[in-house]
Amino acid sequence: MQQSDDYVTRGVIRISSDSEPVTDADEEIFLLYSGLLAGEKSDTDTFRGLGHVDSRKDIIMITFELKAPSQPSTTDSKVTRSQRARKSQKPAKVTDKTVQVELHQDKTALRSRKGDTGSVVWKASTDFAQVILQQLHAQAPDALFDVQMLKSMHVLELGAGTGLLAVALAPHVGHYTVTDIEALQPLLCKNIAANFPGWTGLRTSLAPGHNVFVQELDWVALSNTAPAQRRRLVDIESPDLVLVVDCIYHPSLLPSLVETINYIAVPGRTSVLVVVELRAEDVIREFLSLWLSRPGWEILRVGGLLPGPYAAWVGWQALSTEDSSKS
Repeated sequence: MQQSDDYVTRGVIRISSDSEPVTDADEEIFLLYSGLLAGEKSDTDTFRGLGHVDSRKDIIMITFELKAPSQPSTTDSKVTRSQRARKSQKPAKVTDKTVQVELHQDKTALRSRKGDTGSVVWKASTDFAQVILQQLHAQAPDALFDVQMLKSMHVLELGAGTGLLAVALAPHVGHYTVTDIEALQPLLCKNIAANFPGWTGLRTSLAPGHNVFVQELDWVALSNTAPAQRRRLVDIESPDLVLVVDCIYHPSLLPSLVETINYIAVPGRTSVLVVVELRAEDVIREFLSLWLSRPGWEILRVGGLLPGPYAAWVGWQALSTEDSSKS
């Protein structure tokens, strides 16, 4: 862990040094929803519907407008000749950039397949991608992810749905594993192939998106499998970062989701980032209660990451005595 006066860096995550630890689910829910209500009173346009972008379309185009970082003024008379020389040696200036992602949706499955929410694009994913892409593009000093470290990291996403985040973020990471249930595998592969021409999903490929791999991961099946047998069900390389974006929605899935997070995360190594749209507070309270009940987890609220009705937490599982003796 690295720490400065303003930020703490643990693994690939960089957060404010005054980030609030989460130790009580009821207290956290009270703080989040009090802030949400205060924000709604000052916002005249608060209707968001269920939270999907547009479930009426079979194909949707998501556009991210990325702005160049603001440049310091060079007209200051106090700038010395040596300072000007150093500036002239800097890499080429970063300019504005537009990133477009084309995604197929399965709107029929959304309405006909019970519990299916991953077959369409949700606003939480687009808003999260916009913020992260902007930070990476501008190489912001307060970016959530360490840009250089991310290039060699293994990122694993739970509940990836249409694959938006994989398409948007994979060019910035070393290895990106996209996971979801069996029913969504064809849609995931279709969208990744559509955005990375020549993508095969094979490790030997050098085509665009060669670092993206799709794998089935059913939280319920995993949680119902004895720990000793889980490797046969899910054989995934240990991740450096686990993304859980807008996966907290159905109460019956929460125990399995938390069990999956607990199983996938490597103590002392893996950072887990959870982003959620603040809908039903009892569901989010239950998720936090389950996560906090797991031994060894340190969870911090990531404040100010996303504008709008969102919350974000980052968690790490400490090495146990047994884990330490094995390492």
